[in-house]
Amino acid sequence: MLREFLRSPADIGAVAPSSPKLAAAVTAPVPELGDPVVVELGPGTGVVTSIIEEQLSGRGRQLAIEANPRLADQLRWRCRKVEVLHADASALPQLLTERGLEKADVVVSGLPWASFSNDVQREILSAVSHVLAPDGAFTTFGYVHALRLSSALRFRELLHSTFEEVVPGRTVWRNLPPALVYHARRPRTTASHREAVVPASRASEGVADATTVG
Repeated sequence: MLREFLRSPADIGAVAPSSPKLAAAVTAPVPELGDPVVVELGPGTGVVTSIIEEQLSGRGRQLAIEANPRLADQLRWRCRKVEVLHADASALPQLLTERGLEKADVVVSGLPWASFSNDVQREILSAVSHVLAPDGAFTTFGYVHALRLSSALRFRELLHSTFEEVVPGRTVWRNLPPALVYHARRPRTTASHREAVVPASRASEGVADATTVG
């Protein structure tokens, strides 16, 4: 993980894999019953991927979309039952369609949002909202040290304008670096998305009011 970060810090975004605590927090919405479609964006070394695989225990479909070819190859070897795709997260709708899937019940993201431009953030969130089922869940996180960066504030604004419900969850201190989890539901329709106005105060949500876990 450190080697890939040094090669491409803007794309990897972290010097270490997600901790078990963070992985448990972001995978909380994975259904315990049924045959859900669960998609992971930016799986990296597969810590979260392995937990999702355990939670599903062969149920439903599990897709992991990784833009880094080396990490994608490693993940295919590590999680042989997971559909690992070397692709860009913005291609999510097409990737699901090609596999006969219409919607995803859960989308989990480990992408480094604060490292992305506004256009890239918007493209990926649009792709997620397009494929997420009406009652589905999207979970992601941001690193605490970067929460006040302009790119991180912009991401939270986009998150609120893309989903009707955005709840800052747990701040996971037992992670390197510490991270704040976001839970989002109910993707906005195209019309309401265009009309959505996000108060400036909303962008700072989660910075001071998050639940903390060790």
